[in-house]
Amino acid sequence: MEHVVLNSSPDGSPLAVIRGGREWVVGAEPLRWFERVKWWESERRMPRGSGRVDIEVLRLQTRLGQNEDDELVTMELVRDGQGGGWRVRETAAVAA
Repeated sequence: MEHVVLNSSPDGSPLAVIRGGREWVVGAEPLRWFERVKWWESERRMPRGSGRVDIEVLRLQTRLGQNEDDELVTMELVRDGQGGGWRVRETAAVAA
């Protein structure tokens, strides 16, 4: 998964995603949820010292740059538990 930079407001609300050197501005209210990590599918036991059993996911409606006439693109970001950054899990264009 591709690492991205998530710019947020002082209260933590996502404002923009920097991906491939381009700024994707958040154009709608984001959705945030947590998912269970299926560590048992790749490990016999939970990794030592890891209390992380859930991952944070953000679904953002974004557009390239500040042009409000541009098509919205849905990005699903997953928090990187190791470094605290974000990775793109999925991207899809929104039908008009």
